[in-house]
Formats: sequence, structure tokens, C-alpha cells
Amino acid sequence: MFDLPNNDWNTFIISEFEKDYFQLLEKDLMNAYDKSSIFPPKEQVLRAFELCSLQNLAVVIVGQDPYPQPDHAEGLSFSVKNGTKPPASLKNILIESENHPNQVNPSLVPWAEQGVLLLNRTLTVQEGKPNGHAKLGWQSFTLHCIDYINQRKENVVFMLWGSAAIPLEKRIDIEKHLVLKSGHPSPLSANRGLWFGNKHFEKANDYLKKKKNRVINWGLPANTFNREPTLF
Repeated sequence: MFDLPNNDWNTFIISEFEKDYFQLLEKDLMNAYDKSSIFPPKEQVLRAFELCSLQNLAVVIVGQDPYPQPDHAEGLSFSVKNGTKPPASLKNILIESENHPNQVNPSLVPWAEQGVLLLNRTLTVQEGKPNGHAKLGWQSFTLHCIDYINQRKENVVFMLWGSAAIPLEKRIDIEKHLVLKSGHPSPLSANRGLWFGNKHFEKANDYLKKKKNRVINWGLPANTFNREPTLF
């Protein structure tokens, strides 16, 4: 049903496909895609793995589930398609990563291509029903993914934001990896002082540099859409 990333994630993903829980998940999703508006499109559900190979992986950013609005989700946690106005959580992420929300493209594809796995706990959603697919089985898939990374990689930075992500800390060997925790970037959390100033992007690069790994360029390309006109 889903396109494989055709990289070193295939062994993990194929093994999950064969498990009973995923067989039920796939059946439910086939029915859902036939009857409802489901995001992202089938071909983008595993896009996070396609853009960030296991070998190249340096950072994991965990989100909840895709945006439930049309033309937003693109298979990467917190990311939206270029030309889309950044949702509030993404706007706060852009600010904390020192990107101006109105001056950069909001897609986080450039991060994924550098080794940032933008992983939602739940990889699909029905239009207008946030977290509606949380009980279909995706959370088993993504939990197994965290375990797989923990066991097979070293010196990965895990950014865990908010109550849906922070419990994953207990699955991660902090002798091998760096875990960064903070409140969620949503306005509800950010306005209570739980987001801004966490310096996760700076801390991640400090750690990667210390481990002699390639750092991430958190800057995003300039926004070519919705620019203010130049007046002469």
C-alpha cells in the first residue's frame, strides 16, 4: 500500500509490514483512504524515511500526527508544503531555530535531507480529526522505530517536545544518545514559557560537533511566495 523508501530503512519497514498489528493497520487504512480524505497522500506516508536514511540520521524530531487540513501535510513532522502559511507550532519552531516565519519556505525538507528524521507518532490523519488515527497501530510502528534507532545508532540527538513525545525518553539509552526535552511548540505551551529559549537546535549542533559528526544547517531557503512588493 505504501511506497518503500528504497534505502537502508527497508529491512526495518518490511519486517514491520509483516507483523499482525500492521496487517490490521493496513486494512483499516485502505478502507479509510477509500471513504475519507486522509493526509498525507499514500505515496508520502513514509517520506520521512525516504529523505533521511538510517546511515545519515543525526537528529530525530518527534511530532504527534499530520496536520488535518488539506494541502498541509507532506509526510514530515511539523512540516508543511512550500507556499503554505506556517501553522502556529511550526511558526514557533521556525522562530526558535532562528528562521523568520514570514521570510523562509516553511517546508522542513532541507532538514530531512541533512539527516533529521521528522517522525510523527501517528503517520496518517483524517481531515478535520486530529489524532483520529492514534489507535490504528501507528504508535506501535513508531515506537519500534525509536527502539531500532536506539539499538543500531550512536550519538543521535532526540528532540522530545511535549507530552506525546517526552515518554519516549525511557526507550533511549542516554549513554549512547542525547535527549533534549521541552514543552511543545504550540502556543498553549509556548505562551507558558515552556518552549522559547530551549536552545535545542544550538545544543544539538554542539553535541554533534563534540562527537565529530556533521552539524545541521537549521537555516531554511528564502520564501519566494507571498513576498511583500518592492516599492520604488
